[in-house]
Amino acid sequence: MEPGHQDVRASDRERELVVERLTRALGQGRLSLAEFDSRAASAHAAVTRAELAELTKDLPGRLW
Repeated sequence: MEPGHQDVRASDRERELVVERLTRALGQGRLSLAEFDSRAASAHAAVTRAELAELTKDLPGRLW
């Protein structure tokens, strides 16, 4: 994520991208089903990009 953009409001598309990334992590065995469910619910409720970034910080690769 670009510095200074963490307080930017998250778009619906950005929320969808995070859920897609979480889905891939679930399929790869990086997340349990319970953890996926919790993070996906949090992604749908996220208001800022920082909240979305927090949900994937322990997964490999870049978010944006």
